[in-house]
Amino acid sequence: MNAVLYIIAGLLFLISVAGHFYVRLRLRPDDSELDDYYHEFEDQQPGYARYDKWCRITLAGVAVSMLLLLAAAVI
Repeated sequence: MNAVLYIIAGLLFLISVAGHFYVRLRLRPDDSELDDYYHEFEDQQPGYARYDKWCRITLAGVAVSMLLLLAAAVI
């Protein structure tokens, strides 16, 4: 059981971290574009909204994988 949890959590961690790097490097809008938006309206811009959504998804994947690794270590 522990080995299965370690494998699943490890793969999820690697995929999430790689995805997060991809999101940070490829999907991030230009800095000049971000300066033009007021902070209240940032989420209404499609490029920034997509970037923000994928950042949150990949960070959630990292958090879930860390919890699975902790569960595998405790069990």
